[in-house]
Amino acid sequence: MRDVILAHGLWVPALVMTPLAARLHDAGFRCHLFDYPGRERPLEAHAERLARHARSVGPAHFAGHSLGGLVVLQALEQHRSVAAGNVLLLGSPVRGNFAGRRLAQHGWGRWFLGASEPLWREGRSARWTRPEPLGVLAGTLPIGLGRLFGALPGANDGVVRLEETEVEGMRERVVLPVGHSAMLVSARVAAQAVSFLNDARFLPRA
Repeated sequence: MRDVILAHGLWVPALVMTPLAARLHDAGFRCHLFDYPGRERPLEAHAERLARHARSVGPAHFAGHSLGGLVVLQALEQHRSVAAGNVLLLGSPVRGNFAGRRLAQHGWGRWFLGASEPLWREGRSARWTRPEPLGVLAGTLPIGLGRLFGALPGANDGVVRLEETEVEGMRERVVLPVGHSAMLVSARVAAQAVSFLNDARFLPRA
């Protein structure tokens, strides 16, 4: 299986996944960018669209960044007939998001979050029940918009705290010194993504 479906995060278009897609392409993967209006519709609507898109592609690996990871999880748990290979989450706040809750304290912040706001407040099911391997990549370089109102408690990537990325049932998690958005242009992140999508294992850390 060499196809991989890439899902972007909130507020950005699918084109932001292009740098990661280029590196995956160089490693032999056929990349399909899934685009969706992050703040305009609830998670379940995005998951429904992703499931339809996945069925049109056929059996594929999945990689989702930030909110895109939640869309991937929801689609695959909700539509268990969708054929999947290895599944990778990049900086996805599965257990809710401190920075998002802080932003939602302001009216304009709730507007910016849109229909995604409940996810940052409550998270989603942080349990993976499918048999396919799930890998989680998290960052610990605190550079990102989540620090707009001050520092985030604990290890974080500037938007998502390390503890917010943990999924019960995940195969493995790797933690890198990288910021939230920088994950998409990082060669180290791409190398780990290639490793997990190929072998369901991350590269060992030196």
